[in-house]
Amino acid sequence: MKHPEGMMLIVFGIFTMLCSFKDYDFFMNNQKAKFFVYLLGRDGTRALYFVLGFFMLIAGMIAVR
Repeated sequence: MKHPEGMMLIVFGIFTMLCSFKDYDFFMNNQKAKFFVYLLGRDGTRALYFVLGFFMLIAGMIAVR
């Protein structure tokens, strides 16, 4: 495998997008996410994490290429 970091970014990006879309409690109640939930609300945090996951997915695709 040439670029394992790219594959990891793809997997983490898909995981982040899936968890934010499905609104999993274990993901949104995480200590690190609570700050963003406080600032943006739960729906805003979900949107932020979805966009972050999308950028990780794109960065992983570019790195693998």
